Amino acid sequence: MKNRSGTEGTRHAAAGPQPLLGLRETVALIVGVVIGAGIFKAPAIVAGLSGSAEGMFGMWILGGLVSLAGALCYAELATSCAHPGGDYHFLRRAYGRPVAFLFGWARFSVITTGSIALLAFVFGDYMQQAWPLPGLPAAWGPVVYAGAVIAILSLVNLRGLRSGAATQNWLTLAEVGGLLLIAGAAALFADPGPAVSGSFASPGPPASFGMAMVFVLLTYGGWNEAAYISAEVRDGPRNMVRALTLSILLITTLYLLVTWACWKTLGMAGMAASETLAADVMRQTLGSAGEKTISLLVAISALTSINATMIVGARSSYAMGLDWQRLRPLSAWDGERGTPAAAMLVQCAAALLLVGLGAAFGSGFKSMVEFTAPVFWLFFLLAGLSLFVLRRREPGLARPFRVPLFPLVPLLFCGACAWMLWSSLSYVYSQQLGGLNAAWIGVAVLAIGLLLLPWLHARPDHAS
Repeated sequence: MKNRSGTEGTRHAAAGPQPLLGLRETVALIVGVVIGAGIFKAPAIVAGLSGSAEGMFGMWILGGLVSLAGALCYAELATSCAHPGGDYHFLRRAYGRPVAFLFGWARFSVITTGSIALLAFVFGDYMQQAWPLPGLPAAWGPVVYAGAVIAILSLVNLRGLRSGAATQNWLTLAEVGGLLLIAGAAALFADPGPAVSGSFASPGPPASFGMAMVFVLLTYGGWNEAAYISAEVRDGPRNMVRALTLSILLITTLYLLVTWACWKTLGMAGMAASETLAADVMRQTLGSAGEKTISLLVAISALTSINATMIVGARSSYAMGLDWQRLRPLSAWDGERGTPAAAMLVQCAAALLLVGLGAAFGSGFKSMVEFTAPVFWLFFLLAGLSLFVLRRREPGLARPFRVPLFPLVPLLFCGACAWMLWSSLSYVYSQQLGGLNAAWIGVAVLAIGLLLLPWLHARPDHAS
């Protein structure tokens, strides 16, 4: 009896993030977060804004370089401040708990849970087209699929980090294989005529470098999520740097291959005019079978991103639970399974609630999530600047990896974030939602967070 109590006490004391992930799992998670449905749409928009094939490919390469610069900054932060809180932890150390909480609140209320819900709808839309659910109105099929996939993947991740990571490995492998299939179909079966005839001609409106890069960088977004598993990677200082670098190189290569496949099959003008880019490519190269294949590939991509986002998203809520006594229940960690169980359950419930809102309000819900982009880029910029703050404030901190060419590389990344913040603000300010300026959505999210701060600072009545 004594031994059992001692064992239980030891296991309880050790409960918390443990280094369970290898390099392969880390790369699979980063690639899975980044490569979503955007790559099936963004190349068409970029082609219409770039003005030439050279400019188009150059923008995708530049997007990879900017992402690599950011990844190097995060590699220093994640190896010197390894913590499941990721960005939340960096912001807390650099600017204090209130700023970190506002980020965590925005992430929980809209950014992460909203992304999970939207991706679940993407999955549901394509699955309903391929396999309609019997006995339900067509409009309810995507909703049922969306709710089911959130519940199932949450259960997978509640079984433990190893279970979620294994699922991620297979999903990412299928996703990468699908993108290579698009490139292979174009290489083997596409008529090269459209690409040759449209290689130097502008397909329509004048070139718009700035707006095109907005869509490029949005399609590259998500690699920073690796910071949330920095405390759970084996040989963290070495493997975090390798995982971030390898992931960005792999993603850039895949994006260039998909863009090349679309250009070779449709040409610049055809790309710019396409509403269903990947489907058009597969239809021309593989016929009707190609169209069905692309629907399955989009569904797999959505699944891959949902699973990866669930893994990293719950860890930021767990970190808030560690910091704030009123949120302490979120800090419950299942040491045996290696997962923040309470945070995962709350995240699942919030995402399902947003699915309900999406079913009720349709495109208004989608716009609500998209119009919070300025909030995301604001905190992303602050995370980049935290590198400078922490180097000055904590000069003695052990830094297993230092950003090369400091301060040029971090300045490049912060400059890109500032520009994306301005671009997203400009876009949101020009939009309307329910008769109101869409810019107020981001303000409302932060305002609610500010209102919650006094409640968080107040100690619970039962606190000693």
